[in-house]
This record gives sequence, structure tokens and C-alpha cells, in this order.
Amino acid sequence: MASFHEKASLNHETQKDISLYINGEFTSAVNGTTIKNINPFTNEQINEVAEGRTEDINKAVAAAREAFDNGPWRTMKLTKRMAYIYRIADLIDEEIEKIAYFESLDTGLPISQTRAMVSRASENFRFYARMVESRLVGDAYQVDEEFINYTIHAPVGVAGLITPWNAPFMLETWKVAPALATGNTVVLKPAELSPLSANLLAEIIHKAELPKGVFNVVHGFGEIAGDALVKHPDVQLISFTGETTTGSTIIKNSADTLKSCSMELGGKSPIIVFEDADFNRALDACVWGIYSFNGERCTANSRLFLQEGIKAEFVDALKKRVMNIKLGNPLDAETEVGPLIDKGHYNKVKSYLNIAKEEGAEVITGEIPAEMAKGNFVAPTLLLNAENSMRIAQEEIFGPVLTVMTFKDEEEAIKLANDVDYGLAGYVWTNDIKRGHRVAHKVEAGMLWVNAQNVRDLRTPFGGSKSSGIGREGGHYGFDFYTEQKIIHVSIAEHRIQQFGK
Repeated sequence: MASFHEKASLNHETQKDISLYINGEFTSAVNGTTIKNINPFTNEQINEVAEGRTEDINKAVAAAREAFDNGPWRTMKLTKRMAYIYRIADLIDEEIEKIAYFESLDTGLPISQTRAMVSRASENFRFYARMVESRLVGDAYQVDEEFINYTIHAPVGVAGLITPWNAPFMLETWKVAPALATGNTVVLKPAELSPLSANLLAEIIHKAELPKGVFNVVHGFGEIAGDALVKHPDVQLISFTGETTTGSTIIKNSADTLKSCSMELGGKSPIIVFEDADFNRALDACVWGIYSFNGERCTANSRLFLQEGIKAEFVDALKKRVMNIKLGNPLDAETEVGPLIDKGHYNKVKSYLNIAKEEGAEVITGEIPAEMAKGNFVAPTLLLNAENSMRIAQEEIFGPVLTVMTFKDEEEAIKLANDVDYGLAGYVWTNDIKRGHRVAHKVEAGMLWVNAQNVRDLRTPFGGSKSSGIGREGGHYGFDFYTEQKIIHVSIAEHRIQQFGK
């Protein structure tokens, strides 16, 4: 059977323009303005996207508020609400090839990788349906013979979800699924640089026939539409994935309306390879962890710490592997690294290669073939002879760039790994399992992998420490954010009550 890519026209003019999705209807922005959506491989226009602004956010929040307060969603029988959630998952499965194609077209991510990411999206919905059915439970406390006290989880209200461009569909569903499954209504503000798959999600949810206003999408710029969503008094929750400076601004702007905030922010994650590590597996994990997804991933192992005894051999192996990575059209199944999301980000990543030279590091990078000159390509790059104090080791580059450093012993490895503002993820490679546990315990990060690449378990908490975020989502841990815990005190006896003024 032909793939969607093979059947679809690559003529960008055939891609339909994108509307907002508010109160169960696809609609233009109030002021009629649009955003040009650009293909990062060609830097030609794909289509135009309705630019939502404050007025559109107000409409979407009003619809979500009405649906929460007076619609059937939060009071619906659990089996019926979960049937909607399972229906969304089934509809995603029917569209995986189409979604993967548009995700690659929109973001520059290789289609072999977008297929894998998109295929996880339906499981996000099924997983949270199962979690609500089995783990959204309370506790009961008996107090002598006088009281039974018990807790319940209630949906909070309107959830504002602000998602990034680097794995858009998967990360949209990662937030939308628990928000909807727990009975909240949603206003999604997707990244303006990757609108195609968010529009497909709106089409899928529309086809699933959720009650009007339960799910809404407002495209637009973060500083306008995103800011209006964050500041809106009828929005109770803000879940944000993105860079740290924006996250800090969101928290400040949420304060006046006392919103709950979940922040998954930037990273500069270490991968520590000891001399006794399984050399080839550590090499595979290191290369995949920084160069997959074009290096545009929050948990990328962007700082490599090699124990001194294996530095020469490991760096030589890295050079060979990095030079063999296949750049190309993201819609080509053989492509391993595609173009970066847009010219602005391309210029930022390229600037760090100049910074590396100024700081005295050696820059090892490939040439971009002439036929790819129109795209936002940065070849997979190694920065050698680096020091942990350099900007290239301290600042998030968010591209296919690996900074390589060395350490003498376990104590120095931990010290260097922690000497950074970020604390999202960390990776430890050693065949001394006791040391693996010790180092993982001491590295300041929200998520650690020992002798493993970045393999996620949906049951576990996801989030970072320090400048990498606040709060945890994933598994039942997300219930602390997407629901309000209430305690109900019930008297079962004639307990003593004070009698004032008798």
C-alpha cells in the first residue's frame, strides 16, 4: 500500500490554510490576520495559518468555561467520557501516516522519526484513560467511631496548554490527554512554527464529536495569544513546554490570577561515560541522544563527559559516526538529520559554532551539500577541547551539536555534571552498577538513565529541577496538577460540638 507521502502532492500550494478551532467550529481569527507557515527544507511557504490574538483567546476561554460550568463533560459518567478518549486514540491510529508526513513537512524532522513519535500519541490517550479508570482514586481515614474522612479528585477547570515545535503532535497529546481524561476543558496554544499537526488534532477531536467547547485550538504568537491565555482569569492551569526564559515569564504572569503552573523547560543534560562502560552501546546512545530529532530535544545529552582513559578512542569513534550521519530531505525515509525549524533558530545554532571557536574549542562539522542550501541545515557537529565553564557547555544550543569534555574520577564527574543551571536529564554509562546508582543519585536532574538511552515509561514522573522546570507530569503524578484534591469529612456519630453563646 502506498504511503501518504507517496500519494500526497508535494506542491505546497495544495496544502489548505489553517483555521482556529473554537467551540466545536473551525473559524477565522477575529481580525482576519494570518501567519505564513514556512517549510524548513525549502524555506518556501506551505500555507497560511489564522493568527489568534487576545480576542480569539477570550472566545476560546469563554467556550471552554461554558463547557466546564454548564456542559456535560465534567459530570459525564466515567465510562462515557473514557469512550470519547479511546475514540480519539482510535482516530489517531487511522491517521498516523498522514500526521507523520505533515509533521516532517512542518518541522524538518525526519519522517522515520516522526512516524515513531506520532505512533506514541494514541497511546497517550489510551494510557490516561486507563489511569483515570484505575488510579484516579482517593484515600479514606477513619477517626475512632466518629468520622469517616475521604478524598476525591475533581477537575480543576479550564486548562491552558502551550506546546513547543520540536515534537509537536506527541507533546500536544501528552498534555491534552490527561487534561481531558480528568474532566477539564482545554484551550491549546500550539507553537506558531508547527501548526499543521495541531490542526489535525483538532480535526480528529472534532470527528470524535466531543461536546462543544471542551477542546479549543488558538494558533498565534506566544507573546500575544500565549500571553493572553496565561493572564486570563478564567484559566486555572497553565502547562508549558519550552525554553526557560519564557517559562519564567509565564510564571510571573500567572501570579496575579493564582494559576497552577507545570513547567518543562530547557536542558543541558550530561552523559557520563566511565572507562568500564560498554563502549559500543554508550557510543550508540550518545550519538542517538544528541543527533536524533535534529538535536532539537529537551532531554538531549548535549554535554559528553568522558573518563580520561577512553577519550582518544571514543572521540575517534565519534568523528567517524558523526561524519556518516545522513542529512537530507526530511520526507526521505533514509534521512537521519533534517533542517532546523526556521531561519531564526538556524542562526542561533550557527552562532554557537562561532562562539566555540572564540572560546578556543575545536569545531568538527560537515559540509552542507549544495542541493540542500535552501534549507536550515546545520551538519552534526562535535565541539572538542571544551571546558565546562564555556558558554558552549553552559547554554542550551538545541541543535545537533555535542560538547565533549573529560573527567578523572567519579567525584569530578558528578561535580562537572552538576555545575550548570539546568537539571532535566542525565545519563550514566558504567558496568559497575553500584557506581551507576551512586552517580545517578548525586546528579542534579529530574530524570536519570543508567546504561540506557532516553526510553520513556509513561507511568513515571516527567520533569526537571533547577532551571529545567517546576512540577511533574506523567503517570498518576499528573493528577496532582490536572485535578483538585478535596477532603470530605463525614460525621458517623454524635461527636461533641462546642456550644458558644448558649
